[in-house]
Amino acid sequence: QVQLVESGGGLVQPGGSLRLSCAASGRIFSINAMCWYRQAPGKERQLVARIIKAGNTYYADSVTGRFTISRDNAKNTVYLQMNSLKPEDTAVYYCKQVVLTTGYYEYDFWGQGTQVTVSS
Repeated sequence: QVQLVESGGGLVQPGGSLRLSCAASGRIFSINAMCWYRQAPGKERQLVARIIKAGNTYYADSVTGRFTISRDNAKNTVYLQMNSLKPEDTAVYYCKQVVLTTGYYEYDFWGQGTQVTVSS
């Protein structure tokens, strides 16, 4: 009933930048929270950043000052601007959107994941 499509991953050198996007479509009444997670090989998935409908944001300590999360409510899209990338940022990045559907039920929906590789 709701689909998320991510884009923007790739290979970048240390110190470089990437911008991830995640667009939601389907039976959406409103989107309460939009989040980015990442999962490196052999590690658990961790929350990287979150933005709620009012615009308040949260960042993991490891990305504070380097990553910026933003949202376009009209487009049901969340972005993650990643600057000063480090090799330890290498992971599959997933977006999650907490959606209130047109049936007035709230669900978590996940994107398919996009690979970010930081390497020289």
